[in-house]
Amino acid sequence: MLGAWAEGDFLPPVPRPRPYLSAREAFVYGLMFLALAMTTWHVTALGFRLVDRWIPSLTDPATYYSADAIRWSIASLVVFFPLFLVLNQRTTRAARRVQGLRRSAVRRWFGHLTLFLATLALLGDLISVIYAALGGDLTLRFLAKAGLVAVTAGIVLVYFRGEMADPDDAARDACPHAACHPRGWAGGAWPAGHGRAGQGADGKA
Repeated sequence: MLGAWAEGDFLPPVPRPRPYLSAREAFVYGLMFLALAMTTWHVTALGFRLVDRWIPSLTDPATYYSADAIRWSIASLVVFFPLFLVLNQRTTRAARRVQGLRRSAVRRWFGHLTLFLATLALLGDLISVIYAALGGDLTLRFLAKAGLVAVTAGIVLVYFRGEMADPDDAARDACPHAACHPRGWAGGAWPAGHGRAGQGADGKA
């Protein structure tokens, strides 16, 4: 019940804005998600090809065909990485100006989907390292690629975890006392020594 009221320095309390759907935001966040996915994919692919070139293996034929793949990854990054930066900057500024945008259902879905995929990448990377270690295949080349995947997924995970934080939860963590939350006052949890509006500490007008 109390969760329906917004935090703030005002009385009487007002209802908290509800999550909403917007076709325009679905387009923007969908395009930003695609740009992020392509950026992380081609950063990883480019890193793999560079590792193949710097730490060659005569038993891996892919090493001899890395030039085209490197050019394709660079071309993709030139397009998708700036696109992600522009869209992310615009959505972040808009969310800071209008707090209600942080509760957009589209934004939350795409953000948590990104967190989910980044977590899966980290778990898969860890499983691959353990599997290679158990089989005695833990080479420098393999460790370099596994480290690249872990760093890329870790950066995405840390960044979007902060972006998905609820501003009301952050304010509640910063000041857990009832005096900081008018929503608690609305439920009758008035701090000691403070009367209601128009009353003194002894409860008299």
